[in-house]
Amino acid sequence: MAKFNQKTLVIVLVVLLALALVYIVFDKFVDYQEKRQFEAYQEGAQDGYQQAIIQMMQQLATCQPVPLYAGNATINAVAIECLQAQTDVSSTLGG
Repeated sequence: MAKFNQKTLVIVLVVLLALALVYIVFDKFVDYQEKRQFEAYQEGAQDGYQQAIIQMMQQLATCQPVPLYAGNATINAVAIECLQAQTDVSSTLGG
């Protein structure tokens, strides 16, 4: 009788060990997937920021005011080079 209980106990422990290993592997896999998704999100956000800056620089290069929005606030940006060019033209014409 004691041998049967010992054999059953070993089987139960092996099954529990296998279940624990499956759980650990699954947990690590889920962590890996979440890490990949987060990295992809970060890369996408970084690319979006870069594209926004590039687009804003291209618009500013036309010497036209570029409206920038943040929530309810709006400002118009103008390239300093354009303002300096206007000042130089004004001082040349006026003096």
